[in-house]
Amino acid sequence: MLAERPTVERRILEALREHKPRIPVLLGGCGSGKTTLLQRTCELLGDGQSQYIDTERITSTPEGLLTSLTEDSPYSYGQLKQDIVLAAHQTPRNAFNALLSFLRQDTRTHSSQPIFLFDEALALRTLESFPGLRGVLKEFLTAISTNQNRFVISSRYVNRTLRLLRDLPDKFEVIHVNPLTHDETIAILGQHKVGADETERRDLAHIVHALTDGRATYVASLARSLGSTDGVSGQDPVSALVSLITRGGSIYWSCQFSYELRLNHARGYGALKAILAILADEEPLRLTNVSQRLGRTPGSTKDYLSWLEDVDLVTVRQKRYSFNDPIMRLWVRIYGRSSPPSEAALATEVQEYAVQRLPFVESFTENARTIATDPPERPENPSWGFLEID
Repeated sequence: MLAERPTVERRILEALREHKPRIPVLLGGCGSGKTTLLQRTCELLGDGQSQYIDTERITSTPEGLLTSLTEDSPYSYGQLKQDIVLAAHQTPRNAFNALLSFLRQDTRTHSSQPIFLFDEALALRTLESFPGLRGVLKEFLTAISTNQNRFVISSRYVNRTLRLLRDLPDKFEVIHVNPLTHDETIAILGQHKVGADETERRDLAHIVHALTDGRATYVASLARSLGSTDGVSGQDPVSALVSLITRGGSIYWSCQFSYELRLNHARGYGALKAILAILADEEPLRLTNVSQRLGRTPGSTKDYLSWLEDVDLVTVRQKRYSFNDPIMRLWVRIYGRSSPPSEAALATEVQEYAVQRLPFVESFTENARTIATDPPERPENPSWGFLEID
């Protein structure tokens, strides 16, 4: 359950309703709330006025995608029906052409045009392994940008999507689904009846927002835990986080999903895992620091880091690399080892993380203990002979 985000919803609807409509492109990481926004848009548009498409779920073969999308559509495809049936039994190229024809068709009723909402649209890249469809993703984006019908697309791959849109018509309107604000966090806690009164809810929201970096799926998980009448966490967000990031908890599975999904969509799987382990131990780090710890050349390390940036697992600021998601970094610290941690070790990791995120967390939670943290030690005699190339 996520709070409504009227500002983003209004931008989507305004783009769709313009005389020359734009194509909203929702960009945000796993669990940022993109799917919720698309489904809310369907509700706001009304029954039968749009088609939500779970692109990842139905993209298999071009023929299978065509069949699934058209059979579940609220839009009649009249004269196209025979062509679609034939295409579904011909070549992959014919099936994809029939799909584009279906999206282009004029099925206007009551002065409204079809609206298609493609969730995780970049999943269409799967089709590029079929004959004749090597550039299918760019072809799809070009086709919808010159289409009379209306579209909304979303993607968890921010950098990849921005690169794809760079050379396409300016009809696309990028909307970043940013972390929740403090007020939106309060609203979610209110939905779950967290806090005895408004003052306590605001204090808890401050802690929850800091621990989660405002990321919607983590906020929602903590709110559910804190609002559970039979939960062991009471009103202690740090204890709730310990429970949720324990193997089998909802935040554990969210991190596992995002970690594996992104690494499997990037190159250099093993080396990328090693770099994430290095950054989980200490961040931010310069390229040369990562290169030395990885035991690889700066050139190859630069490639690995760029592949991690490509799938939004790391970010770089002022030539220093760090995790994009602080909870993901905590998860890697906890589980990036040969055997699972003990309950005490896991609790200590989470409490240290909480102290770093909230310097005075002990004043808000009864169970969080104060842990002194010193800045990492610098070598007394650094090797100034190593060339800093980044």
